Amino acid sequence: MVSLRRIAVATSSATIRLTTFMFLRWIPGHHFVPLVVTSLVVYLSSILSLLKDTQPHQSQTAKVREHKSVSSSAKAGDSVLKTLLTGLPSAKWPLWTRITILINVILALLTLDFLTRGIILYPTTNVAFSRIGYVSPTTANLVFREPDSTRLPVTVMYQEISPLSQDWYEEGIVYKLDNSTDFTTTVTLTDLKPATRYRYSLSNNKSGTFTTAPSPESREANRLSFVTSSCLKPNFPYSFLSHPLRVPGIEQMTDALAKLPRLLRPAFMLFLGDFIYIDVPWRFGSTMSHYRSEYRRIYSSPSWTHGPEGNRAIDLPWLHTLDDHEIENDWSHGNKTAPYPAAADPFIHYHVRANPPIPSAPFAHPDNVTYFAFTHGPASFFMLDTRTYRTEPSQKNSTMLGHAQLQSLLAYISTPEPADTHWKIISSSVPFTKNWHVGTTDTWGGFLDERRTVFEAMWRAERDLGIRIVLLSGDRHEFGATRFPDPELKLGRDQLLPNTAGLGVHEFSVGPLSMFYLPIRTYHQTDSEDVMVKYAPNGNSKFGLIDISDEVEDIGSSGAAPVRVRSSVLNYSLYVDGEVVWRYRLSVPLDRDESVHIPSLPPGRVLEDDIPDLSWSVVLGTVIGRLPELTKGTVGMVNDLYFQFADRFWKIERLD
Repeated sequence: MVSLRRIAVATSSATIRLTTFMFLRWIPGHHFVPLVVTSLVVYLSSILSLLKDTQPHQSQTAKVREHKSVSSSAKAGDSVLKTLLTGLPSAKWPLWTRITILINVILALLTLDFLTRGIILYPTTNVAFSRIGYVSPTTANLVFREPDSTRLPVTVMYQEISPLSQDWYEEGIVYKLDNSTDFTTTVTLTDLKPATRYRYSLSNNKSGTFTTAPSPESREANRLSFVTSSCLKPNFPYSFLSHPLRVPGIEQMTDALAKLPRLLRPAFMLFLGDFIYIDVPWRFGSTMSHYRSEYRRIYSSPSWTHGPEGNRAIDLPWLHTLDDHEIENDWSHGNKTAPYPAAADPFIHYHVRANPPIPSAPFAHPDNVTYFAFTHGPASFFMLDTRTYRTEPSQKNSTMLGHAQLQSLLAYISTPEPADTHWKIISSSVPFTKNWHVGTTDTWGGFLDERRTVFEAMWRAERDLGIRIVLLSGDRHEFGATRFPDPELKLGRDQLLPNTAGLGVHEFSVGPLSMFYLPIRTYHQTDSEDVMVKYAPNGNSKFGLIDISDEVEDIGSSGAAPVRVRSSVLNYSLYVDGEVVWRYRLSVPLDRDESVHIPSLPPGRVLEDDIPDLSWSVVLGTVIGRLPELTKGTVGMVNDLYFQFADRFWKIERLD
């Protein structure tokens, strides 16, 4: 009969190995750390007890004979493979027993290494860095940190990168930095030329490059390229040999963008939240200093300077929105409840100060606004804050945006754009679609009334203003492209099937830039309101490259001759682990022939698709992902059958 101690050894060993693999390679959840540590304690205490009992007792001959008998039977079933796989001790193979014990100890140490090495070895209190935020045709926001008082004051200089101009210009001098802003400040470089490359230099030896936005109505303003993603965590998937603050996804993105022709190089990164993970894999505190240290740790990553100058991630202007892991998982308690005030402090100093301006009609005091609006070339942007003002989801008056932000968004959507602006791009940290069926209430799926109000305004704007609206989101660690057809289009059933390109407001939700993904499939279409265009869950690093330019394309026909018109075309390219796997095209006709009877906005179409649609892992993942939904449906069906039976039984009893 197998002893309880052997069961404890085998079970705890299996738990250590399985949970360590899941924690370091799959998902760094906070539940795994105490499970690994507890299992190691159980394993070591149980196996040491077994090893002690297998030692011969020379003083008692009977016990020696009994021990030999037990040892012989044990040896008969012993093998090296069994010892290594189960973690059980072997009297026959003492060396391999030590090795299997060592394996479990090392796995637990690797778990603790991932959890603590970056914090212990890189406290980052002395980190100094600089980066560019929002860039307009004539200005650029520069944020930098310098905690060393001996390097103050810091002089800010810039020059045009041109063989015709080598002059340096002084923007200003920063005399004081202190702990009130975590030793950061933002300086706006002014009097710049549109569509021009510049180099900036600080007297504390920090420098970088950037390119200003084109001026409206210029030839350069017809084109725009930018990238978007969300969610990053250093050194994940975990590697013991990697720098603990390395962000592999940033390096993969840098290498991929460096291969593009200069015309397609992105103007900025639109990063849609979860820049830090304060609670993953472990929340070490909720004070302001804890939140600040996480921002400093990310900006201490060597991945920012990966690649040559001009192609580095730190030289790309980053624009930021807020999501839950910068505060607390699935945050929905407003901006007054702790820990929001502590979490907001570094977000404001490190990101908000360098972000674009607030909307022209914010419907709130400017100091209380953390949503932004700007125009760059052929597109205008509205960057939503979906965390600061939200209330509990799925309630009668639930709001994602709050009254002021909702009114500001509706005003933005309904306002006509200048003649050369053809796109309204709205970013949200969480998806608009309700096609994700795990954590749905944390998305716009938990705020369907407010979502309907926003969608009706979007459909009306596309009909009346001659522009196209595109939604960008993140959060889900997967890619999902969804379209929301205007009910007034009265599309046929074949135009509303899953995995079809077509008409409607389009959303592209992408992430993570560098984090885990789940093999469990949780996205699928359930109605004709949210039409699935494409779903791509795999990949630890995903980002979208959006390129907008003027082209001549076929959008219809008049008689036998094709009709070619000038259009503003948006191409969306999905990158997974550094490679393009899917491309999609939307367009806005600019001067089409009115005799051609086609929708004012042509349907989208797939240009490239290298994502496999079906494999055994996808099928299994889909089944597992739909278990909660299937269970709920089964329980509901059983419940309905019970009440139908009870109702019939009650009627029979009445008749009797």
